[in-house]
Amino acid sequence: MRKIYIISGERSGDLHASNLILALKGQNPSLQFRGMGGSYSKEAGVELAVDYSDVALMGFLEVVLGFRKVIKYLSLVKKDLLVFRPDALILVDYGGFNMKIGAFAKENGIPVHYYIPPKVWAWNQKRALKLKAFCDQVYSILPFETHFFQKFDLKVHYVGNPLLDEIRKFKPHDFFFQKNELSYKPIIALLPGSRKQELAAMLDKMISLVKEFPNAQFVIAGIDSLPESTYAPARKAGLKVVLNQTYDLLSHATAAIVTSGTATLETALFRVPQIVVYRTSSISYLIAKNLIRVPYISLVNLIAEKEVVKELIQDDFSVDKIRTELNLIFSNVVYKGEMLQGYDLVRERIGEESASGKTAALILNSLR
Repeated sequence: MRKIYIISGERSGDLHASNLILALKGQNPSLQFRGMGGSYSKEAGVELAVDYSDVALMGFLEVVLGFRKVIKYLSLVKKDLLVFRPDALILVDYGGFNMKIGAFAKENGIPVHYYIPPKVWAWNQKRALKLKAFCDQVYSILPFETHFFQKFDLKVHYVGNPLLDEIRKFKPHDFFFQKNELSYKPIIALLPGSRKQELAAMLDKMISLVKEFPNAQFVIAGIDSLPESTYAPARKAGLKVVLNQTYDLLSHATAAIVTSGTATLETALFRVPQIVVYRTSSISYLIAKNLIRVPYISLVNLIAEKEVVKELIQDDFSVDKIRTELNLIFSNVVYKGEMLQGYDLVRERIGEESASGKTAALILNSLR
């Protein structure tokens, strides 16, 4: 029986890991899985040594302050990896943690496969050389990455984007409005992120917008892996929170305010006009500003290689600027049309579906 150790470190990576696991099991039902992840991976059949929610951190300052916690779980995973002795280690996103585990696995003779490699093109690009040193195979889901990695003589398989597979499987709920006790006013979807730090930084500003748009309803895409109290201020302010229904929300939304991350691409694939926002601690932002080497933070703009959606970062993330952008989306047909054309370009560049299936086939072929 072949054994696979798989590691993801946040919600979207956990989702992509679970789909890859299911694809691997579909092509080889006898595989045994163990690793680090969340509920998606567990449901797909992974025996969890570590739940990622115990480790998750964001922002440079937050990572520094939580360094001892990260070291603790790095040590735990390394020991577990040696005891399990897999035929392959699959790393899914989560660069800071996974690159250390990958180097350790290579030193101990365990083949390393990286699905959704770290965004080394964004800052400290020489990390691509570290990636090359320990990776046996790399599987990219962003079309521009292959060209970047070629500069470092690192061969990368572009497998398409797994979000296409998720969206293809999705079927809208026939009674979404009734189920969630929503009115029939236009919906402005709020996607504040999946981490406590993100929510704390985003929700106050989003709540302040409610009185600015009385003819619309603001609905938050919530997740049940966070404590119910996380959304209490929003509920108190009269916002609706729908849990684990992000795709249903996007399929009914007129506009969206989205924290930078995978959700920006999901929103584009649902063709919902959006504003991308991001705020972190002042120290984390100053460090990032000096390190980041790309002109945009949203996947939509990075894939299109131009500004398709407005990005409001740090001090630009204000009620006044969000109000201005929302008014443009609601009232300026040309502005909205150009954004949707940009979405078409993004969809074209992403290419075909079946990222999980292609990646699974490549991994199993290498095991043979």
